[in-house]
Amino acid sequence: MARTNTRRQHKQRADFRAECEANDAPCWICGLPIDYEAAWDDWANDDRFQEDHFWPVSTHPHLQEDPDNKRPSHAGCNRERGNGAPIVDLGIPSREWA
Repeated sequence: MARTNTRRQHKQRADFRAECEANDAPCWICGLPIDYEAAWDDWANDDRFQEDHFWPVSTHPHLQEDPDNKRPSHAGCNRERGNGAPIVDLGIPSREWA
């Protein structure tokens, strides 16, 4: 089953983004806030919203439309992750620890 891009999926993506924005959902990969004001095609802004799939569509195409498989992410985090496992990161430390 190949990745598809139907009208139904466009609506699902728009609805998912609206829900994430309404809840001010952070990036599930790094935990930092997402720039919901940025346009989807603001290629210079890695902090813009992008729908990520917990189980990548390339390896689990049957889960492409499953709402439980979708996560809010930064475009940069999603790109860096690719179709691999999430990167384990502590995020930004609250202070310099010795």
